[in-house]
Amino acid sequence: MSEFENATAEGPRGDAPRTATATRPKGEPRFPGGPAADPAGSHHERRIRSFQPRRSRVTAGQADALQRLWPVWGLDIDGLRTLDLDGMFGGLPVVLEIGFGMGEATAQMAAADPATGILAVDVHTPGQGNLLGLAEREGLSNVRVANGDAIILLREMLPPASLDGLRVYFPDPWPKKRHHKRRLIQPEFLTLAASRMKPGAVLHCATDWEPYAEQMLEVLSAHPDFENTHEDGGYAPRPAFRPLTRFEGQGLDKGHVVHDLLFRRRGA
Repeated sequence: MSEFENATAEGPRGDAPRTATATRPKGEPRFPGGPAADPAGSHHERRIRSFQPRRSRVTAGQADALQRLWPVWGLDIDGLRTLDLDGMFGGLPVVLEIGFGMGEATAQMAAADPATGILAVDVHTPGQGNLLGLAEREGLSNVRVANGDAIILLREMLPPASLDGLRVYFPDPWPKKRHHKRRLIQPEFLTLAASRMKPGAVLHCATDWEPYAEQMLEVLSAHPDFENTHEDGGYAPRPAFRPLTRFEGQGLDKGHVVHDLLFRRRGA
C-alpha cells in the first residue's frame, strides 16, 4: 500500500472512477462530518513529508460511506489527544498500517484475522471511503480509518508501547536522489516507531522498488531497536497474511521484484 501516496503506502496506482461533484461554497468541508482537509492544521511544526496527497474523484458510493461511516469508524489525526486503543478496539491487539491505497488488502487482512485490530492511515479520500464501505459490507468491526500524517499520529496520539505491529506496504519510493530524504523508512522514523511498539512487535515493510528495498534493509539492520526475523539476515518471503494486491500482481507480470522485510522490536 500507508501516511501517504500510500499516505501514508502510499496509495493506489490508478485513479478512482470519476463521478460528478456538486459545487460547494469556498471553505466548506468536502464531506460535512467526514475527514478534514488538514486535520493537524498549524498545531504542530511542519516537516519534510514522506507522502504526497493525490487529487482524484470520489465515487458516489465512496462519498456515501464517508458521510455515514466516518463519524463511527473514522478519525482525524489532529495531534491534540491521546487515543484509547483499548476502548477503540475493545481490547484487541492493534496493528498500525501506514498507507492502504484503496483498502482491499486491508479489508482482506482484517477479515482473515478478526482477533486483531487494524488502525489504517492514509490521506487518499477515495481510498478512505472505499475501505469504510468494504468494512461495512463485510462486517469488519476491527478496522478504523485515520486521516492525516502518520508521524503526528505516532508522535502525538499513540501511547508508548501500544502497538502490536506496524505495516508499511509499498510506500512512495521517491526515486529521484534529491527526494530520498522524503522516504519514510529512515533512522528517525524507526526510533519513533520503536517507542510506540511493544517488545516483540513486528515491523513489516514491502516494496517493489529495488533501491528502496536496499535502503530499508540497511537502515533496519543497523537500528539498535530492531532485529531481522529472517534467519539469513536478508529479505523474507511474502508471508501468507499479506494479500497479493492487483497492483502488485501487475508489477510482477512486468518483471518487478517485491521484497518483504520483517523486523522484530527488541526487548524483554
